Amino acid sequence: MSKTKKTSMTTKTGKALLGPLNIKQLEALVEKTSKPKEKSKILNRLRELKSRTSYAKPVEAIVEEIIENLESQPQ
Repeated sequence: MSKTKKTSMTTKTGKALLGPLNIKQLEALVEKTSKPKEKSKILNRLRELKSRTSYAKPVEAIVEEIIENLESQPQ
């Protein structure tokens, strides 16, 4: 057995685990990551979480969406 302690957020090889992260944490991780392969994995996980029926958009995003729809309608 190795003497190194395994953290709960990494695999045995040191790669990050995306499963337990929430949407805000994943979005922050996308901004920090520069590797395309890791970015695509994070974006796929984000897409998966946002596609769930239990996902609720933040209030600011909903308000912006309503404003855009109102502005695009002819008066």
